[in-house]
Amino acid sequence: MAGEMEQTDVLIAGLGPVGATLGVYLTRAGFRVTVCERDRDVYPLPRAAHLDHEVMRLLHMAGGADAVLASSAPLSAYEFRNAAGDLLMGFRPDPLVKATGFPQGSMFHQPTLELALRETLAAEPLADIRLGAQVTGFVDAGSRVIVQVKSDDGSACEITARFLIGCDGGGSQVRRTADLPLEDMGFDEPWLVIDSTLKNNVKYLSTIGLQHCDPARPVTSMPMGPGRHRWEFMMLPGETADDVTSDAKLAELVRPFADPDAITIERRAVYRFHAVTARQWRKGRVVLAGDAAHQMPPFMGQGLCSGVRDAANLGWKLVSVLKGEADTALLDTYQIERDPHVRAITGLAIFMGRVVCTQNKEEAAQRDRDMTSKPEGERMGGGMPPLDGLKTGIFGTHAAVGQIAPEPWLKDGRRLDDVIGLTPFLVTRDPSGLTSIAARGKVFALADLADQHGAFAAVMGDAPALLVRPDRLIFGAGGAAELVAAWNAYASGRAAA
Repeated sequence: MAGEMEQTDVLIAGLGPVGATLGVYLTRAGFRVTVCERDRDVYPLPRAAHLDHEVMRLLHMAGGADAVLASSAPLSAYEFRNAAGDLLMGFRPDPLVKATGFPQGSMFHQPTLELALRETLAAEPLADIRLGAQVTGFVDAGSRVIVQVKSDDGSACEITARFLIGCDGGGSQVRRTADLPLEDMGFDEPWLVIDSTLKNNVKYLSTIGLQHCDPARPVTSMPMGPGRHRWEFMMLPGETADDVTSDAKLAELVRPFADPDAITIERRAVYRFHAVTARQWRKGRVVLAGDAAHQMPPFMGQGLCSGVRDAANLGWKLVSVLKGEADTALLDTYQIERDPHVRAITGLAIFMGRVVCTQNKEEAAQRDRDMTSKPEGERMGGGMPPLDGLKTGIFGTHAAVGQIAPEPWLKDGRRLDDVIGLTPFLVTRDPSGLTSIAARGKVFALADLADQHGAFAAVMGDAPALLVRPDRLIFGAGGAAELVAAWNAYASGRAAA
């Protein structure tokens, strides 16, 4: 009977980085979270390769950034070159730590991140992690979701949750059961992925990420942090996985880029690089996040980054609804805000993929002429392509609205993020009357922050106050009372900003 079922506040299907990050956010806010993960062990080999500074900050708030930083390294450049070695386009990441407190981009080892996040979540008293357990079905009963779970020992149970979140990857059982179809965005190419470790204590073959845009066979070459390197080889028409995964073939493919005897191959697998997104990310009390909601080609290195942004956006909204501070209508803003951002990034990734994946020799020659006709300074940008910020869920027209906020430190040396967690905060130039506007979040005087390089003051400009959302995007700038009133209306679900 329903009264005998186990109960939880949120059931998360999938304990990858997105599910684990969301679980940490929710448990630290005081809610019971049950996470069901089909696999008992963390997949031991790398998959995602890149994290940007914004996402590292969000992961830091979930306990994963320190482990990543200890085993990662920034790229010195990201280059697209033709078969002759001519630069078609490229980006040179900013070598300085960004205003978020992290490098602009870091190449990392995904198992290291997953282990750190699992350890952090397991330490939370409100977390119930069930390994070897898979969501097999569910019924949205209106006020709760009744979820069927089957374990690998053959046992089964039902758990009722206030929300079910599908973080269960590209083949998401939650998405399929909820009948939330995917939209094809027009990119689907098979690639062989090779992950390797470097012998003889070699740390890097190169610190440059390279897209080798050769129509004979496009190749990606990427450093993956100290002692690791990845190659991706586009499959040719008619080739099968068996054709390209033998030791002899792998050595042949790698040889133009590195001595095959100087590496140990950890993984060889054929993947389809494709671009899809769910038309609907939420149905009632069932919500999708990460690869369950959207998948993109890897050329921007933003797949996992996008999933972590999902967790941050969805996490604070779930907390508001669970606390009774917001109507469930607030959850409608999740896809409204995240979907355009994901589509914009996917569009850039598809553009880059089409530059790389051109296999027609005449088309490649024309591509080369068109791109090399520009001055090299124009082809090699000063940084990675900017990512658009929020277009909704913001207030006012200040230049900084919708963008990532700088990381403020307190004068005692602590990160403000470490002190307040996934909570909104207001920074004001005038500390008088702080208690009267402190609803829904924390309030700080600008003079009380250790704004050593003036990043926060520069973002505020002449505005008397600036309000930052829990996901660390700037909600608005202006008068403090006006900002708080607008935030309370938006965050309650009563009004769209």
